[in-house]
Amino acid sequence: MSVEFRSECDDIEEAKSPSNTSVAAVAVKNADASVYKIIHGYLKQKNNSIIRVAANVARKAASNKLSRKTSDVFDTLIQKQQSKLGNKTGPLLSGICYCIASCSMILLNKVVLSGYNFDAGISLMLYQNFVCVVILLILELFHVITTEELTWKLIKVWIPVNLIFIGMLVTGMYSLKYINVAMVTILKNMTNIITAIGELYIFRKSQNKKVWAALFLMIVSAVCGGVTDLSFHLIGYTWQILNCFLTAGYSLTLRRLMDTAKQSTKSGSLNEVSMVLLNNALSIPFALILVVVFNEWEYVCQAEVITEPMFWVVATASGLLGLAISFSSVWFLHQTGPTTYSLVGSLNKIPISVAGILLFNVPVSVENFCSIVFGLFAGIFFAKAKMS
Repeated sequence: MSVEFRSECDDIEEAKSPSNTSVAAVAVKNADASVYKIIHGYLKQKNNSIIRVAANVARKAASNKLSRKTSDVFDTLIQKQQSKLGNKTGPLLSGICYCIASCSMILLNKVVLSGYNFDAGISLMLYQNFVCVVILLILELFHVITTEELTWKLIKVWIPVNLIFIGMLVTGMYSLKYINVAMVTILKNMTNIITAIGELYIFRKSQNKKVWAALFLMIVSAVCGGVTDLSFHLIGYTWQILNCFLTAGYSLTLRRLMDTAKQSTKSGSLNEVSMVLLNNALSIPFALILVVVFNEWEYVCQAEVITEPMFWVVATASGLLGLAISFSSVWFLHQTGPTTYSLVGSLNKIPISVAGILLFNVPVSVENFCSIVFGLFAGIFFAKAKMS
């Protein structure tokens, strides 16, 4: 066998076990080398459908020459390649879904809270959670999805995650009420810093020097942005800082309790849909309590905006996006990790910032605009540092 042919069969050699080495080697010598070259080429191109076809053809063409053990080598290679493809496409697809849902959610919430001057963020969150639960129950009724049974044991484990989830949503609502979208996105960079510190102490996961340098640049951009913000609002900034801590706490707590929650179910597993249902269903009673405590129910009953049909269209759309972001965030976090989750959230701030400035006619000074751009590039630098 030539040196060139040996290099092309490296993947096949890796798939063989020691006990099968002699059998497979004889089969390789006797089989048509072109078949193996074709299979190897398709593997390099990562074409799943062609891989299956080529494998079936190879089995039929070499049925008189290849043993059953050699045929198993092809199955091992195909399964290994498909596993690699799944590992690559999972984080990418979940990340794209999370970015689209997150971007749209922020803009729609800004429309409801500022555009319609709706001063009841908790009530809006309650309605969004209600829409999510109704949709999930309808999908489960028609057997489109399956969810775990909500047992008291599971609920007790999930309550800490849910309380942080509620706080994250409420603080996010109120910060959007007072701060423009571009500055909200820049201030959210602080979440990456808190998450990285949390990973260091909770998961013992250290970051390289480039990551810490990027995090320092994020702090500088956030401070400069606040100082040069023409529409600076202390209450809004306070809500946003709280939101950063709660968002980081949510991702870290969810990651830590995910395995414990799975052990608390009857089946021993907990899929993404069940997690979304848990978050939104458990949020409703807590949200009702907050609505009564903060006396929002009187405001909602007297607000004229609730008589406008378009308001309910936008509010319902935000509820649908709430479901999308709940599912995609859990899915994305499950595929990656807390820091990557916050990292991608930083990268999608670029389109959000541009859209927020253009759609809501935000007054921006040159200094503030430079701070925003600096913060966005700090997020990109952070992304590259994490990938290195």
